[in-house]
Amino acid sequence: MSIKNEYGTITTQGIKYAGSKLKIIPYIIEIASSLKGVKSVLDGFSGTTRVSQAFAQMGYDTTSNDLAVWSEVFATCYLKANKPVAYYQEIIDELNALKGFDGWFTEHYGGDEASSKKPFQLKNTRKLDAIRCAIDQLQLAWDDKCVLLTSLMLALDKVDSTLGHYVAYLSKWSPRSYKDLVLQVPKRYELKGNNRVLRGDVFDAIRQEAYDFVYFDPPYGSNNGKMPSSRVRYQSYYHFWTSVIQHDEAELFGKANRREDTRDRTAVSVFEEFKKDEQDKFIALEALKRLIDETRSRYVLLSYSSGGKASKAELSDIITSSGKLIKAIEIDYKKNVMGNMRWTNEWVNSDGKYHEYLFLMEKKRF
Repeated sequence: MSIKNEYGTITTQGIKYAGSKLKIIPYIIEIASSLKGVKSVLDGFSGTTRVSQAFAQMGYDTTSNDLAVWSEVFATCYLKANKPVAYYQEIIDELNALKGFDGWFTEHYGGDEASSKKPFQLKNTRKLDAIRCAIDQLQLAWDDKCVLLTSLMLALDKVDSTLGHYVAYLSKWSPRSYKDLVLQVPKRYELKGNNRVLRGDVFDAIRQEAYDFVYFDPPYGSNNGKMPSSRVRYQSYYHFWTSVIQHDEAELFGKANRREDTRDRTAVSVFEEFKKDEQDKFIALEALKRLIDETRSRYVLLSYSSGGKASKAELSDIITSSGKLIKAIEIDYKKNVMGNMRWTNEWVNSDGKYHEYLFLMEKKRF
C-alpha cells in the first residue's frame, strides 16, 4: 500500500491479518501530522507493523511493540535493518535458487490434489523447508536475518490457501496457491528517526519511557454473546508464522496442526481475556482503562471497531477518566470515507453497519 502526502509516498507491507489497519492508515497519518510537537511515538499493538512503518517514514522516533515474535521480525526489518538492497538481493537470489525437499513444514502444512485441507501446495512447502534451513545456516546478524524472514513471510502469504488465518483451511485450492514461492527484497526506506523494537507486554512498553503520541489498537473481541469467550486469539490464528520464525518444529495438535503452545487454556494477553470480573466488568476493558491511565503521553489515539464487545458508553468512560476527547472519526469500510468529526465529547453516530472508529484524546496529567 502506498500513500502520497506531505511526507512523500508512504509505503507499507504486511501479511493478511484480522487486525490489520491497512485501510485506516491514511486517517491515522492525518491525525498524527495535525498535532504540534510530536516527535516520539509508540505503536503499542503493532501486529504486522504497518502503522509503525508509516510512523517511521514520517520521521518520528518510532517504538513498535507486540507480543508476537513474527511482529518483532517485521518491525526489525522495516525500522532497524539498514544494509543496502544489493546486499539482501544477492542472498535472496541464492535462496530462490535452492532445491526444495520434504521437511517438517512439508510434512505438516503441504498438500496436493489428493490431500486433506492444507494451507500450501507441496512445491511451496518444499521450498520453504529448504529456504528456512538455509537462513539459519547463514548465521547472519539479527537485523539482517529479519529482512530475509520478512521476505519469506511475504512470499508465503502470496501463495497460501487460507482465509488469512491458520485455524482452518480452504476445502479447495485457492488460485494463488498454484503460484511458485519467490522471495523478494522487502520495500524498505531511509531510516530518519531513532527507532526501537520491543516484544512484550504493552504495560512494560509504557513504563520504559514517555512518548509524545501513542496509538493503541487492542483486541476488543466480538460483541456476539453466543460466541465462546475469546475465540480470536492472535497466537492461535497466526501460529504458523511463529513456527516459521522460531523454526523449532513444535509439537502440534488438531486438524489445522496448531502449535501445542497455542491451546485456548488461558489468554496470552489480558486484552484477549473477554470474561467479566466480580464487578461484572469486562476484564479487557478494565485493562484498557488502566493502560491509558498509566501511559505517559500527551496524546493517545485509540482504535475501535463497531463489532467489538465494548459499548461506546464504556469507551467514553475510559477516555474521559484520563483525559479529554478532542476528535472522533467514524470510517465506513465499504465506502472507505471518513465520517463526521466533532470537537466535543459526543460520539459520532453509527448507522448500525460495520465501521471503524478513531478516538483522539489529550491526557489530563501529562
